[in-house]
Amino acid sequence: MNKVIFDEAGCKGCVLCVDVCPKKILAPDKSRVNAKGYNPVVCNNMADCTACAICAKICPDSIITVERG
Repeated sequence: MNKVIFDEAGCKGCVLCVDVCPKKILAPDKSRVNAKGYNPVVCNNMADCTACAICAKICPDSIITVERG
């Protein structure tokens, strides 16, 4: 299975990754905040991830790792 890993502590909630995800499976987790005070982005349906890595490429802080499974 493909896997998207977020360094949630480093996420600043810019949601650029959410906007570019072709499967629309990324979203900010509105139920919590990280140490920086932002809602970290999470993958809501890892099974649908195609490991295209567009999210990782657009992340300005390089906090996303994509693994092909």
